[in-house]
Amino acid sequence: MSENQKKVLITGAAGFIGSHLVEHCAKSGHEVHGLDNLSRKGTSHNLDHLKSNYSSTFKAHKIDLTNKQNLDNFFLRYGPFDWIAHEAGQVAVTTSLTDPLRDFNSNALATLHLLEATKQFSPNARFAFASTNKVYGKLSNHQVFEYEDHYSFEKSFPGISESQPLDFQSPYGCSKGCADQYVSDYARSFGLKTAVFRQSCIYGTRQFGLEDQGWVAWFLIATALKKPITIYGDGKQVRDLL
Repeated sequence: MSENQKKVLITGAAGFIGSHLVEHCAKSGHEVHGLDNLSRKGTSHNLDHLKSNYSSTFKAHKIDLTNKQNLDNFFLRYGPFDWIAHEAGQVAVTTSLTDPLRDFNSNALATLHLLEATKQFSPNARFAFASTNKVYGKLSNHQVFEYEDHYSFEKSFPGISESQPLDFQSPYGCSKGCADQYVSDYARSFGLKTAVFRQSCIYGTRQFGLEDQGWVAWFLIATALKKPITIYGDGKQVRDLL
């Protein structure tokens, strides 16, 4: 491995964001290891794309992060890593309401397992976690105004800052918020180099959107397949898109 080449671990590597991150790191010449349990629809297509285009720098591993022993064995065999990007997890509020235990295991428990493995086997790695704006809840400390065609905060409102109080709502908000806080605390308590990204609505290529998650992609998919599109609420909602 050259001086500038890094050993990178990406969880959720066959997912929407993870697959793009794999592609970026592989194109940059880094040694990339991707973990994914391939449970989400569409991940096999993304994985085939990565394997066929980046076989020289990318290695895929089918591992479920809720299995701590398998994860530890993986770190022992392939680590230590320079960079770790944690993109894996359960992604829908609706799924968290129907199966809160699965949601907790996929988001909170899996993240804790990954942090423990990082602490033990790759303590010098830079660790980035994909959190969510759902950790802020309903933003009840900000007044919302209704206009003819949209809702908005006060006109001078600059946006949500990191000083916004956390307000976990829904099992999804709780599980991602729990993981979010563990990632932050492992920097304070154990000196890991962690960062948390509380992302808004994300959209782009290789996103297999559904009606309850990845709605921009779903609007395009539904339109192409001539399926009905359901608008929840009164249609005045405003979303921040990345």
